[in-house]
Parts: sequence; structure tokens; C-alpha cells
Amino acid sequence: MVFFKKSVSPSLLAEHEQILSLFKGCDVNNDGKLSKDEVKAGIRRLQSRFPGFITQRAFKVADKNGDGFISEAELDELVDYVLDCYEGSVALRLTK
Repeated sequence: MVFFKKSVSPSLLAEHEQILSLFKGCDVNNDGKLSKDEVKAGIRRLQSRFPGFITQRAFKVADKNGDGFISEAELDELVDYVLDCYEGSVALRLTK
């Protein structure tokens, strides 16, 4: 199942560091952890067809301590999950 739009231009292939930076930039209150809304905003910037669904699944994978936030220590798990979602479908495209 493809969770991201197939019409996304493959011109920008995002690496782990770019996705990490994208999510760090979504921490609007600068508390060092990501809420569900902040993660969903990041998923939207990746042009997901189903940002709510991807966010829910991402929290099941990445929120290891179950506190409802993605901490700095859990951020790599989130990025890996997002990259796995894209694998085999389309290149990642970041939007502003």
C-alpha cells in the first residue's frame, strides 16, 4: 500500500538528515519533543495522502515510552519509519 502521492516529483531525494531536520523544524514550541500535531505537520510537508493515519502509525513505532510525544531519543525511529513508508514508492519531496 502506498501512503504518499505518486505524482510527487522524484527530483528531490531526501536523506535521513533532511527528514530529521524537517521534523526538528516542526517543534514549534521548542520543547525538544514532538506532539502528534507537530509530527502530522511534518508528514503533511512530505505530501502524504493520509497524514493522520501515518502519524498514528508513526507514534506506535517511535513513541517507545508511550508518553504521547516523540523525544529527541525517539526521533531516529520516527525518521526511519517515514523512510520505510516511502521505500519502493516514490522519492521524498519536501514542501515549504
